[in-house]
Amino acid sequence: MSKKIITLLMAMAFTVGVAGVSMAAKSVTCKVTAVDGTTVTLECKKKADTLKVGSKVRVSKKKIRAVEGC
Repeated sequence: MSKKIITLLMAMAFTVGVAGVSMAAKSVTCKVTAVDGTTVTLECKKKADTLKVGSKVRVSKKKIRAVEGC
């Protein structure tokens, strides 16, 4: 019984550790500095070392909400 519990705890710790690393590397805030055809140059202040040359990234535009009023 204790081996099953230890195995379960180790599996949960591994899952949480892997999920934490993937979430940390998932979001990097950058600013577009230049666009030339299909080439986009980004300037990242923090966590830029998590990106490697040739790695695939997904870029999303920051949502800007309109201010309504009189």
